[in-house]
Amino acid sequence: MKNTSLLRIIAVSIIFSGCASGYKTLMPEQMSYLSGGAKDGISIDYKYGVLDKKYAKKEAKNFVKLVSVKLINQTDKDLVFGQNIKLRYSGGSEATLMNMDEVYRSLRQHPATYLWYLALTPLNLYVNKSESNSSGYSQSKTSTTPIGLILGPGIAGGNMIAASNANKKFRADLEMYNLIGRSIKKGETVYGLVGIRSGTYEALNATINP
Repeated sequence: MKNTSLLRIIAVSIIFSGCASGYKTLMPEQMSYLSGGAKDGISIDYKYGVLDKKYAKKEAKNFVKLVSVKLINQTDKDLVFGQNIKLRYSGGSEATLMNMDEVYRSLRQHPATYLWYLALTPLNLYVNKSESNSSGYSQSKTSTTPIGLILGPGIAGGNMIAASNANKKFRADLEMYNLIGRSIKKGETVYGLVGIRSGTYEALNATINP
């Protein structure tokens, strides 16, 4: 392997090291929303596309939408989201809600998939050097460096740690902002996240279930 192989190894390393995705903590209270209007005494604003990077790609692949929602209970009684309060599309059909465990399983990264980067472990770096002997003739010598011993485990471990840390932050957001089953007192404004089984971005509104 000639010196150009080093460039190939570096290029591969850069590509591989970008595989695991980070996660940006969600803050529903600070988001800009699209108004869904008020109906039956329930006002709703919502926002699609709150995830990015690998999580956003998995949304599209698995027909899942994680929606950030602002709800205002303008009625004279306490209501429970998912029971009294139903999420509907503008056409009238009810949105299929997902529990947060299901959302997490559908969108999380899988750290173990990065173990295959250990296949880089056997890689060696060969460097050819020309040296003059005592007779004045040039001789070629090759030095070998087992670069894969660092490259393989380093990339695999780095990606696994990054994916695991991102998943922990993602799960924490899902648990903190889960709206399903949450009681909303009369006059209260709440912010949260809702998982929907859907491959589209239809307009949303909220209604009260008698």
